[in-house]
Amino acid sequence: MSGAAADSGVFRSLRVRNYRFYAASNLVSLTGTWMQRIGQDWLVLQLSDDNGVALGLVTALQFGPTLLLSLYGGVLADRYPKRRMLVTTQTLMGLLALLLGVLVATDGIALWHVFVLAGALGSVSAIDAPVRQAFVAELVGPELLPNAVSLNSTIFNGARLVGPAVAGLLIGAASGDTAPAFLVNAASFAFTIGALLCMRPGELHASPPVARARGQLREGLRYAWSRPDLRLAMGLALVLGTFTFNSQVTIALMAREVFDLGAQAFGLLTTCFAVGSLSGALLSSRRTQRPRQRFLVIAAIVFGLFSVACGLMPTYWSFAALLVPTGAAGLVFSVANNSFVQLGVDPQLRGRVMALYFMCFLGGTPLGAPLVGWVSERFGAPWGFVLGGAVAVAAGAGAAACLARGRRVRLEAHVVPPRLQLHVGQRAVPPASVRAVAEAAAGEVPGTRNTS
Repeated sequence: MSGAAADSGVFRSLRVRNYRFYAASNLVSLTGTWMQRIGQDWLVLQLSDDNGVALGLVTALQFGPTLLLSLYGGVLADRYPKRRMLVTTQTLMGLLALLLGVLVATDGIALWHVFVLAGALGSVSAIDAPVRQAFVAELVGPELLPNAVSLNSTIFNGARLVGPAVAGLLIGAASGDTAPAFLVNAASFAFTIGALLCMRPGELHASPPVARARGQLREGLRYAWSRPDLRLAMGLALVLGTFTFNSQVTIALMAREVFDLGAQAFGLLTTCFAVGSLSGALLSSRRTQRPRQRFLVIAAIVFGLFSVACGLMPTYWSFAALLVPTGAAGLVFSVANNSFVQLGVDPQLRGRVMALYFMCFLGGTPLGAPLVGWVSERFGAPWGFVLGGAVAVAAGAGAAACLARGRRVRLEAHVVPPRLQLHVGQRAVPPASVRAVAEAAAGEVPGTRNTS
């Protein structure tokens, strides 16, 4: 690869040795994680007689601890060496996956075991996520951070592409036994731990650690609240994360209830969504600058429209086909929002701000997943998609109204190539007559300055 290609190409962050270790191990580990997610969802449906509320509840238990522990994880990320913390969290998550696999393999599993282990995994993940996000900046530095964030999403969705399909094949080959998926995931964590231990600490772009002091959590909250741009990004993350990013619930219910299909078909649907997500991540990887707020708004609206359309698809194959652009739209929004937050914060506050961001993005899942599950159970699985998409469109429209307040706004639709463009101009200047009245009311004469 030439130097110019390395500087501007899709995979330019892979020039960094430590990041190459991280990316390769992450692909293996995340493939196992997606296998466990498919296996866990399928196991819950088996143990609960296809109960959508139970499926939403186990998802809520896995993401619920984010509300309680994520901010504390952000404080730890700013205070202690991130690589050492990740070794600990990855080890714990591997042991939890191993325990679940053993319980299933020995026929000692009960639904409450799945709930407890999902909650434990969520507790560790709540600490792991902000540390991992802040660690990426230390791996590559600020210049390569937008590309690294996009590549992380590419890896995540590459794993989502492979993991569900492999899990579906394993579960089908084992006549519905989900234990192999959990055991493979437990083994995959060894790759991440090994990669972390093989990194060169001297090549990390580590920010100075924040000394232990009182009020550090409140400091992060005050900082984020004082920034209108961060409030908008986190607000969108909260709403879409709560109601729209629930594909693990909605796709499973569509496969079982609407199309009456098995684990292999479920894995294929999840793979279709992942193909789109992978495409969206690759498209986003060419970005070199912080996204604009209006881009976040348009991405949220487009994702919502595709989600509504998914719920209206009448056949399995039309539903599977539309999952591809839906996944792409969701990932374009997710990557842009993540990059927008990461590139706009003080490095010494990055851990706490990213913890707050993930608390918004994932913390609403304990409410949204059971609600979407209940709506799907009560009115039919397609309405889970329709609800999530409609909420995303409403959130994007509300954010657009906030951005447009006092500004000139123009929405352009282009046919070739198909795209929407939102133009937000400067604040409108009042007509001369209006300015004259305002200046007179303020004690000024038009054309002069009141110097008293």
